[in-house]
Amino acid sequence: MKIILNIQRFNPDTDTGPYFQEYGVEADPNERLLDALMRIKRFQDGSLGFRKSCAHGVCGSDAMRINGRDGLACKTLVKDVVEKEGETITVEPLRYLPVQRDLIVDQKPFFTKYRFIKPYLINDEEVEGKERLQSPEERMVFDDTTNCILCAACYSACPVLGEKRGFVGPAAIAQAFRFIADSRDRGRDERLQLLDNKTGVWPCQNHFKCTEACPRSILITKRINQTKELIKKHQR
Repeated sequence: MKIILNIQRFNPDTDTGPYFQEYGVEADPNERLLDALMRIKRFQDGSLGFRKSCAHGVCGSDAMRINGRDGLACKTLVKDVVEKEGETITVEPLRYLPVQRDLIVDQKPFFTKYRFIKPYLINDEEVEGKERLQSPEERMVFDDTTNCILCAACYSACPVLGEKRGFVGPAAIAQAFRFIADSRDRGRDERLQLLDNKTGVWPCQNHFKCTEACPRSILITKRINQTKELIKKHQR
């Protein structure tokens, strides 16, 4: 079937601002959107810029906005976004991050906020044996958050960031919870303090857009709310 991809273009070296360009392309309904983008890149317009790597929903590099929703091009099938011949798919870069070229964004602000919450195990205690043991039950408390691939789809989907760019964002909070809830970690109080402010957990308004956008089915909104409850308990 022939479909139309309406892609936002922008080259800061030559363009005064973003604009949209349409491409007609043949695509099987069961193909991925990434396949259609690659077909355009290879056979129609080599100047089209977008990121990709594993093409299997593991690296998170091809996150973008597809018909107004954030997701991975490699996990979005053509039939998921168009129903019949000649329909249009609008493709845009992630929101709230500077556009470097076309669908490629500068992820530095996203990772700066991510690093702020200390996304690593904090524990200086001496280990008995070879490793710090953890029961399956203790692991399941935060297990889904370990699936994060740092694609920033949840960040782009968050309506709060449209009003408060300083907000640390859903990915960072979910990963903070991942370590706060880890029975082996000792950085709980430090992270709770980092998040207990106007740019931490409190701006979240429970829109659930982050959870809907997550390609790895992480319960992001739930983890944010759990972090809020932990802060309240910590304050008592």
